Amino acid sequence: MYNQAKIFYLTVEEYLQLELESLVHYEYIAGQVYAIVTNTENRKIISGNILARLRGHLLGKSCRVFSSDMKVKIEALDVFYHPDISVTSDPSDREKYFKTAPCLIVEIISAETERIHRNEKLMNYQQLKSLQEYVLVYQSEIKVDIYRKYNHKTWFLEQFLTRDIMKLSSVGLEMAIAEIYEDVEFE
Repeated sequence: MYNQAKIFYLTVEEYLQLELESLVHYEYIAGQVYAIVTNTENRKIISGNILARLRGHLLGKSCRVFSSDMKVKIEALDVFYHPDISVTSDPSDREKYFKTAPCLIVEIISAETERIHRNEKLMNYQQLKSLQEYVLVYQSEIKVDIYRKYNHKTWFLEQFLTRDIMKLSSVGLEMAIAEIYEDVEFE
């Protein structure tokens, strides 16, 4: 969940220093800094399930998988986000505290954050030339939406439900939707 109140304005350098010193993650949008809170049990289980599958699948390959501790920078927009999971396959994407060329981004969404992820973040992430897939995983129901880029410019939405198998083409992984939600308990 996001703290909707604007905290303060910072330069990029001040923001990166704040991130190094803080236990809280912040997102940076053209000088405005927002605290983010991602502490629900379902979110952590879902993220862990996907992260474990991705890490195992990509072991020994040139792709690197990151949790929400790694930021993604959208240079064209002066934006830094903390996606729940990101994958980069670009060998030159070696910045220590953020990545600029992810091929896959996964966000676990709630009713409170869906609008931000489906609108603002979708539009902003689409500015990343390297991005091939943007995955939205619901934490309150079994449902996954994947925005895929075709022909280097057009984006299409695919939806997956309980018995489906999704394919993450950007990393060559097929994963049952049931695996994503293993051990998740819905209210």
